[in-house]
Amino acid sequence: MSTLNVRTDEAMDRALAALTANGRTKTEAVRYALLHAYRDEVIRQAREDSERLAADPDDRAEMLAIQRFLGLLD
Repeated sequence: MSTLNVRTDEAMDRALAALTANGRTKTEAVRYALLHAYRDEVIRQAREDSERLAADPDDRAEMLAIQRFLGLLD
């Protein structure tokens, strides 16, 4: 496990205070925030990929062909 040093500004200090108000340590709050930011980024990327694939006629045709092959469509 590595150690990370972070320099904060006023906005970060306010956010950290809010995230530790419920008894979390600063370390727990930073871990929480990083994991949630990462999750949000993964979801954003998946949404963009989904929208891109849905807009591509070739990809849509291939998805439909796979669904028919699997018996998911009539």
